[in-house]
Amino acid sequence: MAEFLNMGGHGFYIWTSYAVVFAVLAYGFVAPVRRHRQLVDEIAEHQKPVK
Repeated sequence: MAEFLNMGGHGFYIWTSYAVVFAVLAYGFVAPVRRHRQLVDEIAEHQKPVK
């Protein structure tokens, strides 16, 4: 298992690359959902009747 994680001495760079790719993909999924919720809240705020 240690040899697999080490990957011939290049493990640090490989696993760091995987982590960066995963973080970018996760952000690509989370950011639009958060923005959508924010826009829905803004629209709801603008549609409230004025007292």
